[in-house]
Amino acid sequence: MLENLSKTIKIVEKISISKERVEILQPLVNYIQNKVGADEEIRLNFICTHNSRRSHLSQIWAQTMAFHFGIKNVYCYSGGTEATAMFLKVAETLVNQGFQVQKLSEEQNPVYAVKFDYNQHPIICFSKAYFDDFNPKSNFGATMTCNNADEGCPMVFGAEARFPIKYDDPKAFDGTELMNEKYAERSLQIASEMYFVFSQLKHK
Repeated sequence: MLENLSKTIKIVEKISISKERVEILQPLVNYIQNKVGADEEIRLNFICTHNSRRSHLSQIWAQTMAFHFGIKNVYCYSGGTEATAMFLKVAETLVNQGFQVQKLSEEQNPVYAVKFDYNQHPIICFSKAYFDDFNPKSNFGATMTCNNADEGCPMVFGAEARFPIKYDDPKAFDGTELMNEKYAERSLQIASEMYFVFSQLKHK
């Protein structure tokens, strides 16, 4: 694990999660545990409307926590009901919290490589529809990270299960004095909940 990221995880460990959120997260824990017990690959697709903020943060923290807790065969993806771009402040927030982020392209919808460990393959991030060819077509858990995507996608084709784990959008603070603080806060909330999910798993 990257050194500064390890320091952030030590902060994340101490963040408490409410009983209400634990109840929301438990079905996702159960889904992953069943996959681990059956020695099957675990595919998680985190879905939000524009695949620009919350879904990327969720994808990255879930993949990171799977590695942190030694859960094998975990493949995390993200998508939207439409493609836009991963918001620049998300990349900045991740760097501030200890990730290495490399911008691989300069188009309107850039591709980013996000590293959580010196020797692990980076997480590839760019905005895409949840059904994009980059993402799995079947045998995955669809994790809905916003109200609009949850309501706008009554069916997520190919998903084995669906988990409405919704987060408030830090976009509400874009252009304000609270912007940096609120992006960091949302990222740490998502990190703490993904920490909880993967800490609950029993594995060989």
